[in-house]
Amino acid sequence: MTKTAWVFPGQGSQTLGMGMDLLDIPSAKDKFAQAEAILGWSVTEICQNQEEKLAQTLYTQPCLYVVESILADLMRERGHQPDLVAGHSLGEYIALYIAGVFEWSAGLQLVKRRAELMDSAAGGMMAALMNFDREQLETVIAQTPDVVLANDNSPAQVVISGTPDAVQTVMSQVKAKRAIPLKVSGAFHSHLMAAAAAEFQDILESVEFESATVPVMSNVEPVPSADAQILKQRLTQQMTGSVRWREISLQLPANSIEQVIEIGPGNVLTGLIKRTTPDLILNNVRNAAELPD
Repeated sequence: MTKTAWVFPGQGSQTLGMGMDLLDIPSAKDKFAQAEAILGWSVTEICQNQEEKLAQTLYTQPCLYVVESILADLMRERGHQPDLVAGHSLGEYIALYIAGVFEWSAGLQLVKRRAELMDSAAGGMMAALMNFDREQLETVIAQTPDVVLANDNSPAQVVISGTPDAVQTVMSQVKAKRAIPLKVSGAFHSHLMAAAAAEFQDILESVEFESATVPVMSNVEPVPSADAQILKQRLTQQMTGSVRWREISLQLPANSIEQVIEIGPGNVLTGLIKRTTPDLILNNVRNAAELPD
């Protein structure tokens, strides 16, 4: 058997129309109804025709959680199981749900609150850098207060996060092929999220975590674990900590993974993994049509 990891994308992968083809499947339709009861608004309505809302953190995160978890559950219904799971930022919540760490509705409640807190954390800035000098970047970040490496995505792509002035300073001093400010409300995955993270911590404490049925690689610590307390501790640090996706990609073959399936809209993660560990078999399940038999 081919050892397989399932990975789940985060914010930025959302697309208008995502999940709409799942409405013909009774179990999926039921999940959308449950989501509406928890959220107080309709995921399907927003995914169908409200592009502006779908781009807002408040709505993006719950929509992705619902659509990705439904696709993953349909994979399991068809007899497929991962040997390892990981998710990028928000995607870690779907990974934890699939690993049996918490109930689906508890996960959605967490994501709803996380989205609300992150959406209200205004005043920061994030920017993506492509094809840059890593040593130079690390030096400039070390010399610039109030900016951090937020997402270490691949050898050629990172995201920095911090105050607008600090981010602009790094962008002006580091030679990069492209540097693009991101359309987000705050400085996610940085110390500027500390107040939101502290508030979220109280909610996280109230949720019961179970031991994972398959190992989970966390964003802040890319070493597989099934221990409930370790996974909760890592999730606690996630809002202010860096997403170490490049290291997760490197850990996949080190853990005998041969195939990676990205479950959710787009192909961001398979693209990043391909740049870091090119020898893995990469597949995407973006919609019902791509579900394996």
